[in-house]
Amino acid sequence: MIYTESTRCFETNSTESECAQQHTPSTENHLQQNCSPVKAQGRLPLGTTAPRIDSHGRWHRGGMAEAELQTFTSIMDALVRISSNMKSMEQELRCPVCDEMVKQPILLPCQHSVCLLCAAELLVQRGYPPPDLPPEPNSPASTPNTRSPRQARKPTPRTPDRLERVLRTVCGTYPGRRRKDTALPPMLFPCSSCQRDVELGEKGLTDCLRNLTLERIVERYRHTVSLGSVAIMCGFCKPPQSLEATKGCADCKSNFCNECFKLYHPWGTPRAQHEHILPTNNFRPKVLTCTEHEQERLQWYCRNCQRLLCPLCKLRRVHHGHKVLPIAQAYQALKDKVNKEVNFILANQETIQIQITQLEAANKQMEANSTVALHQLTHCIRELGAAVAERQGALALALEGSRRRREDALSAQISERQGLLEHAGLMAYTQELLKETDPPCFVQAARVTHSRLVKAIENLQCFSPSADPSFRHFHLDASKEVKLIHSLEFIRAPLAPVIDTQKTLAYDELFLCWRLPQDSAPAWHFSVEYQRRAGGAAATWGGTRSPNASTAWLRLDEVRGTNAVIDRLQIDSVYVLRVRGCNKAGFGEYSEDVYLHTPPAPVLSFSLDSRWGLHADRLALGRGQTYARSVPGLSLLQAANRTLTSCHLTSDLLVADLSVTQGRHYWACSVEPGSYLVKVGVGQEAKLQEWFHLPQDMASPRCDPDSGHDSGAEDGQDSPPFCFLTMGMGKILLPQGHGHTQSQGDSHSHGGVHSHGSNHSNLPHPHTAPLPPRLGVCLDCDKGRVTFYDAHSLRILWEGHMDCSAPVCPAFCFIGGGALQLQDLIANRNIEEPPPRRVTIQTCATNLSK
Repeated sequence: MIYTESTRCFETNSTESECAQQHTPSTENHLQQNCSPVKAQGRLPLGTTAPRIDSHGRWHRGGMAEAELQTFTSIMDALVRISSNMKSMEQELRCPVCDEMVKQPILLPCQHSVCLLCAAELLVQRGYPPPDLPPEPNSPASTPNTRSPRQARKPTPRTPDRLERVLRTVCGTYPGRRRKDTALPPMLFPCSSCQRDVELGEKGLTDCLRNLTLERIVERYRHTVSLGSVAIMCGFCKPPQSLEATKGCADCKSNFCNECFKLYHPWGTPRAQHEHILPTNNFRPKVLTCTEHEQERLQWYCRNCQRLLCPLCKLRRVHHGHKVLPIAQAYQALKDKVNKEVNFILANQETIQIQITQLEAANKQMEANSTVALHQLTHCIRELGAAVAERQGALALALEGSRRRREDALSAQISERQGLLEHAGLMAYTQELLKETDPPCFVQAARVTHSRLVKAIENLQCFSPSADPSFRHFHLDASKEVKLIHSLEFIRAPLAPVIDTQKTLAYDELFLCWRLPQDSAPAWHFSVEYQRRAGGAAATWGGTRSPNASTAWLRLDEVRGTNAVIDRLQIDSVYVLRVRGCNKAGFGEYSEDVYLHTPPAPVLSFSLDSRWGLHADRLALGRGQTYARSVPGLSLLQAANRTLTSCHLTSDLLVADLSVTQGRHYWACSVEPGSYLVKVGVGQEAKLQEWFHLPQDMASPRCDPDSGHDSGAEDGQDSPPFCFLTMGMGKILLPQGHGHTQSQGDSHSHGGVHSHGSNHSNLPHPHTAPLPPRLGVCLDCDKGRVTFYDAHSLRILWEGHMDCSAPVCPAFCFIGGGALQLQDLIANRNIEEPPPRRVTIQTCATNLSK
């Protein structure tokens, strides 16, 4: 088929690029104007001769000039390219159900189009009632009636389309039903494009609008590539003289030849204004109308619902508050967007071509790699078969050796028994021996025979085969191996590791611990990646951070264990970490990103000073001086025995073995949830010695109204010499009005003593919070500020002030029973897991066997 536009390019001797540009389908009007079919004859420039092709497929000019031959070749290349583009566009016009050109397409709520008949068949397969659909448009039953131009033209009855009427009757519901009637469940249509069920609504297919644009494109495409081989005849010519239709009238819904069209559309009459289209057997309405209000056009578009609306639907409450646009505005906006998108794609044709080249190269590489993998699979199976055959030979050889040994033993036993028969072997010899009459000769010869007879009698009385004829121990159980063979699979990369958040922490260094899922393939090694996120103290734990604020990923390669230590980290920073495993199949998926906040200050390493423990019966320090346990002691037990109403509780103080005078320092500890009362904080070393190192045991200074930190002088502007936080019985006491929490920012407007041990009645009542697993303390000597954190998330719990003019040290106070553990430095940890302890149990039975 030669196209009109192609012939025009041929006559004007345009270049190949110009032809390609002219024949690029960009809009619907281009298809309608430049792709109309003409007769299959080409027109060559005057004075030229058409080229011919010999038997070998070579071109001969036959009088054609060289330039004209090049022009003809470029035109033919352009036509081939146009045909290829049209064939590729055909994929967009196919129904996803029947994989053919769509016929009477309807638009589903998921914006995919399918044939009406295909949609009805799928609904019938789902169990919905079958609609009475009309015959297909290209069938003879649906073609217009043929009549003579002289016959009177019958007016077309203005009734709804039969298909819509049937669908409203069968697939939908009657709009005038009573409210008491039970609403039918909505229809679910299985969309093949999006692979999910789409809800059609109460009226079924009636709520789906016809895709008239797609119908027009399919119609033009059919005429362009001559898919419709059956000619459409004029519906108004006499049957003997019927001519092929050249035009169709969208208003009359009939096909006409040129003469009949002029006859029935006289110039100067209203019929002359009818819209003429290409001949078709499938006339569709000129405009879309509402599925619920038949006489209303769709003049509005709801952006929230993404639906076309008529003026009556626009007034419904369901669209109240929605952004509703006029259809012209929505049309122009969407058309501008599509044009921009098309222009962008056309401007990036080189990029698309590069990507196509890369994909083709990847496809070739994939084919080569699959061939190598197939050879490797064959080799592995062959090796497996060779190993099985070798093992079969070894087992068969062992079986044959056992059979021979048993056969020899049974054969010897059979020969021995045959010798005991009456006229054979030993019995015949013995009978001849008994005929000897000379005593010395008989005794000399009969001793050996006697021994043989005695042994034969013993064997005869205690008969048993010398070899077991059964081979029960040689039966092969290959069920386990068969199961392994059936479970043979290609090696898989490890699954995404699971981060152990209970063991992962950031202290002096960052310790990351993970594990593989149970169904994961084993990993040879792991790769740990981490990066610092900007934000510092202002970054919220677990909050949203800008991706532009992150640095490059750092990597620890070939980590053999399931934990790793990352050092040289910046303080008061947020790090994001992820892990993935690697084996012969390559790297697996990354684990979920884990965010860790480093301490706000350098970590202070210290131990507990045992010299401060005045009562050895109440305080016990663990190994390494980092663990302390307090018990009530014998004195408290004796005091409780002497009194009936109450007993005297004492406080025991433990401090660190070092003190600081400047800078910022951070440490963490964990308090046992079952502790009675434990106070964690910081105090001046001299003041603590003054208060707690007294000649006799007495109550804690916090119970003495005349103690220095509760005096009226300290209720003024001076900061107290210590700052403690009380916790116990699984709770932590957070004072109100002293210091500030995270929500209060950095405002320090609260005056007075920053110790919650005060007995003043004007202070607000403190509140309690759950005790965190680890408690962090940050001391800023320069600002005289102590901040308490939830060490797991570095969330600020409470903040107080103290006097840091003298050396200060971490302090811990126990009242009643309790336990406390200082956080060990990660640098001092032994990451290598100790080997399992092996215990050999020797029983008495072993000794008796010796």
